[in-house]
Amino acid sequence: HYAEEIKEHKIKIFIRRAGPNYLEGLRKVKAASEKLGLGLKVYGPETHITAVVPMALGLMAPLPEPDLSVPCGPPPRKRIDVPAGKGGAKKKK
Repeated sequence: HYAEEIKEHKIKIFIRRAGPNYLEGLRKVKAASEKLGLGLKVYGPETHITAVVPMALGLMAPLPEPDLSVPCGPPPRKRIDVPAGKGGAKKKK
């Protein structure tokens, strides 16, 4: 195990996982991280894969991690409201 070396050198580890069984994988990785005291940051498909890079480089603050206690399924999406009369299809006369 390299946990002590990782902590000694203050290595930050960010994981972004998606695909089949992603939630189970994130839960296992997070549990191992907590057991070893590594402080890994884990993200699922709700976080775009390229968003992890600036967080890992310290260019932006880490986003809140997802709630891993929720049942598996597609990530929740916010509804986008489009104002009436803007950019929509025109009505036929």
